[in-house]
Amino acid sequence: MYLTSEEERIYEGERGWTLQKAMQILVAIGELNGAERLIPIKSAHVSGASYKTIGDAYEFVERLHGRVAVRTTLNPVGMDLERWREMLIDEDFAKKQRAVLSAYEKLGILAECTCVPYEIPPTRSHLLETSLASSPFRPREGEHIAWSESSAVIFANSVLGARTNMEGAPSALAAALLGKTPLYGLHIPENRNATVKLLICDEISDADFGALGLLTGEIVGDSVPLFEFKGIPSEDELKQLAAGIGATGSVGIFHVKGVTPEAKEDMISEVVHVERSQLRDFLESCGDAGAGVGSSGGGGEPDVVAIGCPHCSLNELRRIYKILKEESKRSRRSKVALPFFIFTARAFRGSEIVRRIENFGVKVFCDTCFVVSPAFERFSCILTNSGKMWRYAPLLSQRRPKVILASTEECVKRAFS
Repeated sequence: MYLTSEEERIYEGERGWTLQKAMQILVAIGELNGAERLIPIKSAHVSGASYKTIGDAYEFVERLHGRVAVRTTLNPVGMDLERWREMLIDEDFAKKQRAVLSAYEKLGILAECTCVPYEIPPTRSHLLETSLASSPFRPREGEHIAWSESSAVIFANSVLGARTNMEGAPSALAAALLGKTPLYGLHIPENRNATVKLLICDEISDADFGALGLLTGEIVGDSVPLFEFKGIPSEDELKQLAAGIGATGSVGIFHVKGVTPEAKEDMISEVVHVERSQLRDFLESCGDAGAGVGSSGGGGEPDVVAIGCPHCSLNELRRIYKILKEESKRSRRSKVALPFFIFTARAFRGSEIVRRIENFGVKVFCDTCFVVSPAFERFSCILTNSGKMWRYAPLLSQRRPKVILASTEECVKRAFS
């Protein structure tokens, strides 16, 4: 792989151990993937932030010195940084989690602690805006970035038209420190072309998109899919689609007709028809991991409701509040009967809608989520609207809970019953 004279000096250690290690990581990855050179990036997003998942490996991050070269955000950590006691997090975990966070912050990484960095508003005063187009955290079409967190990677590539590979925590951090990444994979235009068309025959909504994402990974393998829907999905629905695809497949990008900036059918070699009934059949065939959309058959009785994987947007919070209010009237209950947790970015914590949601007995936590925090190990059956949580909760919990995937409306309804 070609290195400039400056890059060679960094590789040889002339700019210090930290940048040398970062360059060695990028060169190794670049050579493994046939990259010709490094290219500059506009931003980075680093995973591996929860002490539950990273453990004492964070000590390597503590050894690093210097500052990141580009705007860099951090994935969710293992607790709400302000309300961790309310989550029943023990002091020892909290201490270690703060150490992880401190190690990243020392490098200039922004502790937004969210899996949806593209939804961070430009300032807290912009909370009421429905458009985030002006946010500096939102990549622009054609920009090269280096993001980890599969759902964010796929969303950035597919919906925003940015260019990033599926980085791991070490490579994303290395790219952030150098402001560069190897030129291979989805940074190259021809590798982003769709080759399989998925024609969605029925109107779908809400949790159907997460289920479709789970099914897509099995249908297309490592091919790039082009979706044609009846109507244009919302950004929140596309976020769930991206999360579902990232949870099961090796696809780093999809195209949606009428949405994706570079969506073309020139390279399509196969057309697959997908009906809504297939989404149910797919989930019901997965045994204990899930019980089917809107159904608890085989999944047991839920002892918790969890929404926000990926983190809820402000629009999603507004919709959840509306459903809570309607279901409260219908059931004649002022509070939910089941433990009910919602996860969102810290940027939305101060919004009035969060206070209104919590009036129904729901807990809205920031900085963390159900699958990366030890606080939720006590539950055995989860009801969620998230295909990603359906996939990861059993894998990342020692208790291996059952998970039921249902619509947002069904989740709220069951919470009051």
